[in-house]
Amino acid sequence: MSNGSTPKKQLYLQIADKVLEIIESRGLKAHDPVPSEGELAKLFGVSRMTSKLALEQLVERGIVYRLPRRGTFLSGTRQEESARTTEIPARHPADKKENKMIALIVPHMTDYTSRIISAVEHEVRKHGYDLILRISKDEEDQGRCLQTLAEMGISGIILFPLGSKSCSNQVFKLKMEKIPSVIIDRVFYEIPIDCVYHDHFQGSYDMAKYLISKGHREIGFSSNVIENITSRGERYQGYIQALLDHGIPVKSEYIHFRTSSIKPGHVHQYDAEQGEFIRNNPDMTAVMCADDQVAIATLFSALHMNISVPETLSIVGFSDTYLSALTPVPLTTVRQDTDKLAAAAVELLMKRVRQSKEQHITVKIQTQIIERKSVLDRSGSP
Repeated sequence: MSNGSTPKKQLYLQIADKVLEIIESRGLKAHDPVPSEGELAKLFGVSRMTSKLALEQLVERGIVYRLPRRGTFLSGTRQEESARTTEIPARHPADKKENKMIALIVPHMTDYTSRIISAVEHEVRKHGYDLILRISKDEEDQGRCLQTLAEMGISGIILFPLGSKSCSNQVFKLKMEKIPSVIIDRVFYEIPIDCVYHDHFQGSYDMAKYLISKGHREIGFSSNVIENITSRGERYQGYIQALLDHGIPVKSEYIHFRTSSIKPGHVHQYDAEQGEFIRNNPDMTAVMCADDQVAIATLFSALHMNISVPETLSIVGFSDTYLSALTPVPLTTVRQDTDKLAAAAVELLMKRVRQSKEQHITVKIQTQIIERKSVLDRSGSP
């Protein structure tokens, strides 16, 4: 029988109330992460099952939402969230009519990104829009750029992300707030967002196949550190798959990942890491490099060591940067068509600006091998 007192809340409901207190005390905004099951269990001395039930209770109430492998986030549907001035503002149809601006965010200025900028600006103007350019210094700065642009009421955003493989919280906010956005040169698999990128796997596979067709069997691979950069990882996978498909053993000693990235201003100098990689593999007849910077550094290092290119060692790159045609031995490389990348990205973004309801789209842009003078034909064919 009841003794007239208020029944004590079940433990998981008490933990749910504690989570609400944390949300308020920390001033969390919509789509910010909230403490995980493990964090709550440790903080309040309860089991993970209890903290899981607490979070599920908040999900049922629409206060938080959960994403596989990402965590739990504060929902944007709570009434009090609409009053927060620091959150990305909701979009209104009128904003899009008044603001004819498209933003492009890139992580650095290189030959490759400058070509993308030029091509995107050309495509944007075709649609009657102007381009705003932002160059982000790091992931935190990238987030600030996205936040500022969103608050400006920008019509849409094209983002060339930094090296992170996972989607940043700010990018996720853009998706949740339905700000038209397209990712270029990267793929984010964990959320449905439009991406346009070059087919790095196929480009690398084709280059390895090209070397094999020229009679090479002892083929190495050299790359800057992958650092969760999908393009570099896919180029490595293309190399491996091509060797396997042609019955060529994969030799671990022929695979070289640098301990630090090559600095652009030093590619024409002897590089100790590339030199050691070449010296340790005298039977290697060709080396595939994951980008032109590594290829050019490898070329200059080989020449410094009095190793002739391509007679003794063939070297190929990836990207077809401006310098690749100007090296002492012009570099055979994989060209990434920036005009096609820009056209596809802007066209896809315009669909979203026009409020297209299509499912998210991933567009792969095909690459092309550019033959120059850095590969020796060992096949004996005329």
